[in-house]
Amino acid sequence: MTFQKDLLIGVLIGLLIGLSVLPIVKNLGLPIGFKLQLFLAPLLMILVPLGLIIAGYLSRYSAVFYQIAKFGIVGVLNTLMDWGVLNALMFLSGVYAGLAYSGFKAISFGIAIVNSYLWNKYWTFESGTNRDNEFAKFLIISVIGAFINIGIASLIVNFIAPFGGLSLPVWANIAAAAATAISMIWNFSGYKFVVFKK
Repeated sequence: MTFQKDLLIGVLIGLLIGLSVLPIVKNLGLPIGFKLQLFLAPLLMILVPLGLIIAGYLSRYSAVFYQIAKFGIVGVLNTLMDWGVLNALMFLSGVYAGLAYSGFKAISFGIAIVNSYLWNKYWTFESGTNRDNEFAKFLIISVIGAFINIGIASLIVNFIAPFGGLSLPVWANIAAAAATAISMIWNFSGYKFVVFKK
């Protein structure tokens, strides 16, 4: 029953990932037609559970594969939710740099962190009870991760000029990608070995 529940959760996460991509596509002006955008969410609602099935098969050889797959799926959702909110705020305001960008990045990262806590606590690491100030530990790891994420994104956007003819929206997303990659290493290590350690 747990695996079937995971597959249903995978369908939901696939839908959320698909919806999170839409503001990114809109803000960047990517040449993806409306029909393809409508097809994206249902496709992800199939691909995410398929990834879980493959991870379930691989977990026969090592149980860690399944947990890594769940963490990766949640990580993709968190990242795209972060970027989706960031792109929605930039698109709606027309602001792509400066202090407002840093504020937008803080908002988008904050939303992604709350999402991360809930999915990782109850699904990835299945830590249903609060143990030894779990939420406080999560907050400390996340706040440090937020400073890493926001600091790196803001540093790139505000102090490194776009190169190769990149537009400001594209450059802002490259900054967000670099920040996400670096802060993800910090967050995974902290969540796995400190917050949700069994």
